[in-house]
Amino acid sequence: MIGAQQVVDIALAEAARRGKADETMVLVTDRADAALRWAGNSMTTNGESVSRTTTVVSIVRKAGSTHVASVRSSEVDPAAITGLVAASQDAALAAPEARDSAPPLPGEDGPADWDDPVPGTGVRAFTGVADGLARGFRGRNQLYGYARHIVETTFLATSNGLRRRYTQPTGSVEINGKRDGASAWVGVNAPDFTDVPVDSMLEELSTRLGWAQRRLDLPAGRYETILPPSTVADMMIYLNWHMDGRGAQEGRTALSAPGGTRVGEKLTDLGLTMYSDPRADTLECLPFVAVPTSSDRVSVFDNGLAIGRVDWIRDGVINALAYPRAAAAEFDAPVAVPADNLLMTGGTASLPEMVANTERGLLLTTFWYIRTVDPTTLLVTGLTRDGVYLVEDGEVTGAVNNFRFNESPLDVLRRATEAGVSEYTLPREWGDWATRAQMPTLRIPDFNMSSVSEAQ
Repeated sequence: MIGAQQVVDIALAEAARRGKADETMVLVTDRADAALRWAGNSMTTNGESVSRTTTVVSIVRKAGSTHVASVRSSEVDPAAITGLVAASQDAALAAPEARDSAPPLPGEDGPADWDDPVPGTGVRAFTGVADGLARGFRGRNQLYGYARHIVETTFLATSNGLRRRYTQPTGSVEINGKRDGASAWVGVNAPDFTDVPVDSMLEELSTRLGWAQRRLDLPAGRYETILPPSTVADMMIYLNWHMDGRGAQEGRTALSAPGGTRVGEKLTDLGLTMYSDPRADTLECLPFVAVPTSSDRVSVFDNGLAIGRVDWIRDGVINALAYPRAAAAEFDAPVAVPADNLLMTGGTASLPEMVANTERGLLLTTFWYIRTVDPTTLLVTGLTRDGVYLVEDGEVTGAVNNFRFNESPLDVLRRATEAGVSEYTLPREWGDWATRAQMPTLRIPDFNMSSVSEAQ
């Protein structure tokens, strides 16, 4: 397999030779993937893989219109590059007019590490996790779980001379514990696996499984509910995925308002700020646009554009929506590009302190199977899973049955009465796509448990 840099050079040279496109972008992502599984207090499987994806974006500018097409391949044979470029240019010539057309970004010399080797990963990254699990396997809880480490290096080059490169590690560890029919889950974001707190994760599992020794049945209804950071992350990530400016301007989303958008509307008195920032400490991520296709939130015409911090909600007020350059110009709005992380400020109370200040309510741990009910309000439904606990007079007194819930993240923010300390967390539902999050615990006085669920 030739180097990604060589793929870029060959593709750009072939695009120039064919000459059917006015501009060409080449995206190459080299990926190393390692995984470890365990079940019933025994390691079961581990594996490593490497892969490459190459995308050629061709742009054809005709009088008064622009046409674009992207063709993507996982083929690593250099002989396939010629066909990939040809397919991209031919598709662009036949494509409809692109409504997100924007001028090409200026050329820029490649970064100092452009020609450096691509880093990888392997199962050796899990040594510390495996050692901690081995100690846990000797305990009374049955442990199941999955650890994954991915290292992706993205190369972006354009025929205009722009060069970008970035290496992004992504990792997570999820552990399920079972005892006497009860189940609990803990998970962490682990981009480099240097400090995975396996011992404290196992201790937390034991605490929750201990709570579940007393079990109670509760009916559906509205309950004061403490949402820990993982569940808040699932809600807020879903919200952020739908904060596109075009959809709001065109009246298609929950962020629409008569004649415009809901930017400027106050959501909460708690003064919370929700933002993305590719340079956020320990949650660093790709600092430039590098996408194979366009969406309402991001455009291929912006490939290479630097991504900065965006405050989507600032001090409790909706502050920004996602606008690629073309949409920003069309709607006279500032350009705003989402990064691959999401953070929210919080308060000063710890989760135990919030529990201690609860007269009667529920403490959730995770959400599962979240699905859209009404996109115009962002109403979603989903299930609780792996531990719903009853809090009485400031103490957890037992586990209760699972529920199906119906809520909107916008309404959750509007009705929240307390925010705890903001903590790094792993979203349970969206963890396959979004591992980098920092969220507070939230207290919701009337969380809607719409029906009882038989899920375990």
